[in-house]
Amino acid sequence: MEWDTRLIHDGQEPDPLTGAVNVPVYLSTTFRQSSPGVGTGFVYSRTGNPTRAALERILARIEGGAGALAFGSGLAAISALIMSYPKGSRIVAGDDLYHGATRLLEHARTHGVRVDFVDTTELANVRRAFASGPRVDLLYLESPTNPLLKVTDLRAAAAVARKEGATVAVDNTFASPVLQRPIELGADIVVHSMTKYIGGHSDVLGGALVVRSKSLLERLSWFQNSAGGVPSPFDCYLLIRGVRTLGVRVRQHGANAQRVAEFLSAHPRVARTFYPGLPGHPGHDVARRQMDGFGGMVSAEVVGGQPSAIRVARRLKLFTLAESLGGVESLVNHPALMTHRAMPKAEQKAKGISGGLLRLSVGIEDGDDLIDDLRQALE
Repeated sequence: MEWDTRLIHDGQEPDPLTGAVNVPVYLSTTFRQSSPGVGTGFVYSRTGNPTRAALERILARIEGGAGALAFGSGLAAISALIMSYPKGSRIVAGDDLYHGATRLLEHARTHGVRVDFVDTTELANVRRAFASGPRVDLLYLESPTNPLLKVTDLRAAAAVARKEGATVAVDNTFASPVLQRPIELGADIVVHSMTKYIGGHSDVLGGALVVRSKSLLERLSWFQNSAGGVPSPFDCYLLIRGVRTLGVRVRQHGANAQRVAEFLSAHPRVARTFYPGLPGHPGHDVARRQMDGFGGMVSAEVVGGQPSAIRVARRLKLFTLAESLGGVESLVNHPALMTHRAMPKAEQKAKGISGGLLRLSVGIEDGDDLIDDLRQALE
C-alpha cells in the first residue's frame, strides 16, 4: 500500500464485533477474568487497554518497528527511556535538543549516569565521543532539532554507534514518520511527542517510543507500566484520528513552511532564517537524503534583537503567540522567553538561542495569507 492509504487503513480495520470504522474507546479501567490469572490479555488499563493497544500497533507499523509504547506526553516517553539506563551507564546526546529532554538528561547525572552533549551535526564529534571515555550505552539524537533546525546524518551516526554496540534513539517529532523513518536509517528507538504532528490539532497530549526489537519492547514496557505515565483511552482515540490525516497535513505544513522560509530569508528585517529546505542551510544535503520533505518548522532571527522580535510576535494576527507546535493552526514562539526560558542565559547564548529568535510552527492555512501576516508584522 502507498503511504496515505497505510495511514488510514494499516492497523485500523473495522471493529470485528460491531463493524465500527473507527477504533472504539474502551473506558473500562479493569477487565473480567474467567479464572484467576486467565482473561482476554487485558487486566488493568495502566498495564494495557484495547484502544491504546490499537494506537501502539498503528505507530509500530508506520515507523517500521517491532512494537510501540504510548505515553501520556513526550516527556513521559523520554523519562521512561532515560530511566531504563542505570547508574554507571553512559549516554551521548546532541547538544541542541528539546529543552525538556536536556533537563532530564542532566538530571540523570545525579543518579550516576554519565551524559556527554556533543554537536552531532559533525560526525567527527560523534566518533570522538565514542573513542574517548567509557563505553557508550545510548546515543540520543534529534533531527531536525528544536529550535535551530540542525540536521544530523542519522544513518552515519547510527553506524558509528552500532559498531560500538550502543543503542540509538532518535526524536522524530519535528519530521514525523511521513518525512523521516529513523529505524530505516539504523536507529533502534524512535521518540515522539505525539502532541505535535501526530495529534495535529492542539487538543491532545501524547508521547511514544517505537522500537526495532521485541527485546527492547519488553525492557521498556516494564518502565511504561511501572511508572504509569500512560495516555487515557480517549487520548489514544484522538491520536489515532490524527494519524489518519497525518500525510495530507504534513505535506501542506511543509509546502507553506518552504514559502515562509524563502520569504523570511529575503526580508531585510530578518538576519538569519533556519530551515533545512533552504539550499544555504548547512544540513540541506543531508536532509534531502534522509527526509521526504523538510517539515513545517521555521526559525528566524529578527534584526534588532529581543525588542524587535517581541514586537513582531505581538503584531502577528494569523500566527498565534503560543507554545507547542504541529497543529493545523500557525503558531509563533519566542524560545528565549517561552519554551527555553528555564535555560540559563549563558547557555542560551552558547547554543545560539538569541533574544531575536522566533520559532514558527507553520500551519495549513493559505500560504499567501501567512506571508501577508508576516509582512505586515515585520514592517
